[in-house]
Amino acid sequence: MIKLKTPEQIAAMKEAGRVSAKALRKTGELVRPGISTLELDAFAENLIRMEGGIPAFLGYGGFTGTICASLNDQIVHGIPSREVILQEGDIISIDTGAIIGGWVGDNAETFAVGEIDPALQRLLEITKQSMWDGIDAAREGNRLGDIGHAVQSLAEGAGFGVVREYVGHGVGRAMHEDPNVPNFGRAGQGIRLKKGMVIAIEPMINLGTYKTRGPFEDGWIVYTADGSPSAHFERTIAITEGDPIILTAE
Repeated sequence: MIKLKTPEQIAAMKEAGRVSAKALRKTGELVRPGISTLELDAFAENLIRMEGGIPAFLGYGGFTGTICASLNDQIVHGIPSREVILQEGDIISIDTGAIIGGWVGDNAETFAVGEIDPALQRLLEITKQSMWDGIDAAREGNRLGDIGHAVQSLAEGAGFGVVREYVGHGVGRAMHEDPNVPNFGRAGQGIRLKKGMVIAIEPMINLGTYKTRGPFEDGWIVYTADGSPSAHFERTIAITEGDPIILTAE
């Protein structure tokens, strides 16, 4: 069931979004060769708690990190570890979430580690723009398929693969609510978007095939099927009578 939010509830969600966005930005500023993903995780947890929030991911379904730290061919749900040390030329998706006042904020970005290959830089740019194209399509009266179509058109037009198995989602007092928000689809199809819907739009775009593999023994990390790099960008937004509101903004 889709839970529409009142203007007052959307306003309250902005604080969780602000802290999530700050955690993402500040943690991303630490990305460099030689740092471990566990160090990034510890920093993000401390920041969220200092801002009065609760890490939304920590303990969720047994997840052991405050952030998801997904490196290179890892699409999502990378587990922070002292053994994973960032190297020059890597890309890393960092996903952060915070709970404040019972509301959840959720966002992600993929960062370059030092200098990266131009093909990877283009992957990051296209993935981020596909997210913004999807957000622009998230307007009252449009349909879910309009969001997916906007993302898919740009990404596949650039020659990249759009992940099917993992999608965006509703956000509220739970991190994952209805509806699912695919990053592919046909314009004009799917449920109609209504004022008060709050959703996370999060393209996961691969340099190669759209197909995935995993998760394996750890139960979390999802990889590209062909070992190609993957990028992931996400914002939580509210649908209004006009332009969508970015809730994960500082």
